[in-house]
This record gives sequence, C-alpha cells and structure tokens, in this order.
Amino acid sequence: MHFRLSGLSPLPFQHLYGLPEAELTQLGVIRYLVDTKPGYPDRITMEDAEPGQTVLLLNHVCQAADTPYRASHAIFIREGATQQYDAVDQVPASLRIRLLSLRAYDEHGMMLDADVVEGTAIESVIARLFSQPDISYIHVHNARRGCYAGRIDRA
Repeated sequence: MHFRLSGLSPLPFQHLYGLPEAELTQLGVIRYLVDTKPGYPDRITMEDAEPGQTVLLLNHVCQAADTPYRASHAIFIREGATQQYDAVDQVPASLRIRLLSLRAYDEHGMMLDADVVEGTAIESVIARLFSQPDISYIHVHNARRGCYAGRIDRA
C-alpha cells in the first residue's frame, strides 16, 4: 500500500524566525542552539538539525479536529526552514532512528487504532493501519517524548 508522509508547512512559523528572545518568550517559544545530532528533529523538513543551527521549541496543535482526540504538543522547528518534507513511500532518517507511536484517525478525527513501532519497521504498521478502510490518516509521534513527528496519508 502506498503512503505519503509529510512534514508541517513552514508558513505558520516563518514570522518567528529571527525574533528577539524577549518576543519569543512572550509567545511561549524557546530558541535552542543545537549542540548534538540527533536530538532536535525539525518538523518541517523532517531532518535532525545540525550542531550550530538554531531551533524553536513551541506548542503546536497537531490534531485540530473537534473531538476528544484534539491534541497539541511541543515540537521543534529549525529556524529558517522553508522546504516542507513531502514524499511517497519514503521514510526520513529522523523517523527511522526513533521509537514511534502511530495514531490512526477516521475522516472526522476520531482515533480508531494505534501502535508503537521502531522506525525501522514503520511500513508494516502503516500497511496494517491502512488496511482498515475507515482509517483516513495517521499521525506519527515520537513515542518516548510524545512530540508530533508527521502525517501519513494514503497515496
């Protein structure tokens, strides 16, 4: 079964790039200087940021559906990121190296199934979840910290 994995659009975050610390603080955003890789996975490009780059840690509504599963969580955005990850049948390295939680939703945003999988085996869980016709899309989260990691749709 073919799938499309996508990162977040950079547009909602670009106004934060380069803001002074005081303004970021007022917005509840924290800037970090990346000191290790892996460790700061960018949710736009779906790559771990390189040491020396800056990332912004902020709260993001990852499940906006008006259901009991509405959710938000902390995410990293690499400051200056402009290219949204969007690929068919490909899994970026930043997901391959992590333990992942896959949460499957119907078209109304109700969670129908979920599983935890090592990133190296994600395709088998995607196939199993999409074998259920009522599942419309899947959210990927880092299982250990719970951060939203990306969205998977049928391709």
